[in-house]
Amino acid sequence: MSTAHRTSSSPRAVARGAANSSALGVAARCGLAARGVLYVLIGLIAVRIATGEGGGQADRGGALAELSARPMGSVMLWALGLGLVGMALWRLSEAVFGAAGDGGRKPGKRLLSAARCVFYAFVAYSVLAFAAGESGSGSGSGDRQSEDVTARALELPGGQWIVGLAGVGIVVAGVWMAGRAALRKYRKHLELGTMSRRQRQFTDVTGVVGGVARGAVFVAVGVFVTRAALTYEPDEAKGLDDALRSFAETPAGPGLLVLVATGMALFGLFSFASARWRRV
Repeated sequence: MSTAHRTSSSPRAVARGAANSSALGVAARCGLAARGVLYVLIGLIAVRIATGEGGGQADRGGALAELSARPMGSVMLWALGLGLVGMALWRLSEAVFGAAGDGGRKPGKRLLSAARCVFYAFVAYSVLAFAAGESGSGSGSGDRQSEDVTARALELPGGQWIVGLAGVGIVVAGVWMAGRAALRKYRKHLELGTMSRRQRQFTDVTGVVGGVARGAVFVAVGVFVTRAALTYEPDEAKGLDDALRSFAETPAGPGLLVLVATGMALFGLFSFASARWRRV
């Protein structure tokens, strides 16, 4: 047996690996819980908009403003931001070492984890910047940000193609999310053996309904981005808030927005369940 092998198998190395794994597990669960808070708040704001009981932005900025207005709001904002940092670190570890479960080391899954790491790092930064009091950080209008980014992209060589492909990509991502939720693909990541029948039913209701609603919102955002590319009009691009409001403008009216908004809140509850029972 080589010295290197003995060293890697020593009790100290095993203990260090277990500690690192435990720390990443805590980071992952905190991140999933933080994601849940955002989705629940966004869903509740959208329900209020649909029922005419209040205004606000049904996006991350609106959720942060809602949270900051609560007692101990500043503390909760810092906790939320740090939780999202944990989510980014967890996804980074998946990109580097591979995710838990079968096929977790495949290049495609590692690349997806890397993309998620970048996304959650950006979200964490915006939340922490808002908590630190930076004006315009975190609570800015997502709709305006989408229009600004689209306008800058359209000015690039081949800008219409870039924006159009991005829009189509978002639509495909939304369909993928909704399809996986409907097929209950999330189950393979859960510790089903430790869950009671009621707990499994809870995760199925929140996972399926919430995941389909989340996917539908992504599809709506992608459609607006694609329309902006086709018309060469940046104002056609919509953020989360306007995309959600667009459901109320369909023939189904505000009732459809209530359903989608409720689904978004349910996805938040599913995130809480994942924080408890997901295999990380």
